[in-house]
Amino acid sequence: MTVRARVLVAALTGSIYALTPTVSQAQWPDVREAKAIAEEGFIYGLPIVMNYAVMYEFAIDRSSNQYKAPFNQIYNFKNVATYKDTAVVTPNSDTPYSVLWLDLRAEPIVVSVPAVEKTRYYTVQLIDGNTFNFGYIGSRATGSDAGDYMVVGPNWQGATPPGIRKVFQSSTQFTFAAIRTQLFNPEDMPNVAKVQAGYKAQPLSTYLKQSAPPAAPAIDFPKADAELVKKNFFEYLDFALQFAPAGPEERTIREKLARIGVGAGKTFEFKDLPLTHKVEIGLGMKEGDEKVEKYLATGSKNINGWKVGSLFGDRLFYSGDWLKRAAAAKGGIYGNDAAEAVYPMTKTLADGETLDASKHNYTVTFPAGQYPPVEAFWSVTMYDGKSQLLIENPINRYLINSPMLPGLKKNPDGSLTLHIQKDPPGADKESNWLPAPNGEMYLVMRLYWPKVEAPSILPPGTGTWQPPGIKKVS
Repeated sequence: MTVRARVLVAALTGSIYALTPTVSQAQWPDVREAKAIAEEGFIYGLPIVMNYAVMYEFAIDRSSNQYKAPFNQIYNFKNVATYKDTAVVTPNSDTPYSVLWLDLRAEPIVVSVPAVEKTRYYTVQLIDGNTFNFGYIGSRATGSDAGDYMVVGPNWQGATPPGIRKVFQSSTQFTFAAIRTQLFNPEDMPNVAKVQAGYKAQPLSTYLKQSAPPAAPAIDFPKADAELVKKNFFEYLDFALQFAPAGPEERTIREKLARIGVGAGKTFEFKDLPLTHKVEIGLGMKEGDEKVEKYLATGSKNINGWKVGSLFGDRLFYSGDWLKRAAAAKGGIYGNDAAEAVYPMTKTLADGETLDASKHNYTVTFPAGQYPPVEAFWSVTMYDGKSQLLIENPINRYLINSPMLPGLKKNPDGSLTLHIQKDPPGADKESNWLPAPNGEMYLVMRLYWPKVEAPSILPPGTGTWQPPGIKKVS
């Protein structure tokens, strides 16, 4: 799930950024070191700043057309994403979302889930302000039974109350829960809504029927939009870091940032910087962004034209690899661990030629019995190649997924061919038509709860199952 990633990243890298005037000229590092710190600091801070911008729109700015609900309240989407949904790039159109932003400063929050039928996949993905996936509730992780779970802040040391099945500790005081509930078909939405109605969040004191502790201090959250972020990247990083105690692997980068005046609680004034420092920092950030782009292009294995890899995980998964974390955020912030979902993606044929439906028709064929191996379900979703948004099309179809298999037409040998093109392929093939844009396209395959035993896509990039290549129709 990438919330305004392209807009935000363009804003973050499209201009020179401000540095605090509190660092004296005598203390300022030399040109090369300052540029290197800015480069590393941008890579380290990109996911943190992107996450803050999302949180501000979804949970703080009530005037935003993206506002969902205040902290500690769940908002349930009543539909899957369509071409009209433009705030999220590369959106998942398989599962209606429920979203919950948690403020853990005053006390823990108890997240409760209902019993969900075993045939319906659901997951509660817990993501902190560092964009670490620090826990999962759901079909794969905890099963389909009802249960109460406690989410605590980085400094929580209390006892686990009776009735709590598991405690999840966030590395930051503000945290995001992305809840996905499987939709079998459009007529199934009322059933999804019943499941969503069973998701609940409440403060620990309410759960225990005790008096609430003192409220956390009110915060003057800095307004975040593309234009404001463009002016001062490090101001937002500073603000976010005050709610994120440094982990052992973060101390070195935070010490480096302090050398150029970047740190939790500091303030920046771009106008007070000498021109030479502005240039140093701007060049460093530009080169940092170029490194992120290069990692996105080369950090995953190319299999039949699909990029297959794993960019998402917890603190231990990254272990201080800030470049991998930045690439994950830029490529699709809030993605799942590979154990929960794997996302092969492609914009090209196996030979590297760009997929362009204005010039060619395409097919992808799954051999008989060789569908993506999953415990839950799989899908292939079509996006515009440039905006990475879903596209308007005459049959309102944005994906083909495994629940649709009974209505798809198989080949005589039992294989399944999907027809990928902008124009209808004819009545005999329309059941298998995945409408494409009139131009470059971007395909994402999703394997939810991938099987572990062979054939498997796990480990991503070296598994025994491989996605079939896209073929150009002559």
